[in-house]
Amino acid sequence: MVILITGASHTGKTLLAQRMLEKYKYPYLSIDHLKMGMIRSGKTNLTPEDDDALTDELWPIVREMIKTAIENRQNLIVEGGYIPFNWRGSFDELYLGSIRFICLAFSDEFIDIHFDEIREHRSDIEARQVVGNCTIASLKDDNRRYIDGFKTAGEKVFLIKTDYEQMIQSILDL
Repeated sequence: MVILITGASHTGKTLLAQRMLEKYKYPYLSIDHLKMGMIRSGKTNLTPEDDDALTDELWPIVREMIKTAIENRQNLIVEGGYIPFNWRGSFDELYLGSIRFICLAFSDEFIDIHFDEIREHRSDIEARQVVGNCTIASLKDDNRRYIDGFKTAGEKVFLIKTDYEQMIQSILDL
């Protein structure tokens, strides 16, 4: 089984992956680690700010790693924001039956109420080297992009509206 976790920035993708690792004992791959390895090694001229171009560059590698894990009957959690909306088109039914997809996003109302908490917890699992310019408006825009993109592609989005911990726990209980 491959568990594919994506979502907007600051939604807790890495936290969910960590909790799934603890529950299922599956290893996990952070696409951010792959991204930074490529950037730091000079294998790409892209920067951490080049989201769309990074998706184009990283997804073919991640896709083939997922296929390899499935072919070898290995469990794996893959988490990160560099998963294209049309990711299902990269796999035939043989592979899709072994992939569980999870997309996390915040509602606008959740961001309005919990913005300071979101920023406070942004480095709970990984130390962010570059904090970036995280504003309420940019966070809402990022979340809307994920919600609209994945819903248009026919995917379920786990929309966090009120209780963050309850939503994470409900995903773990599936």
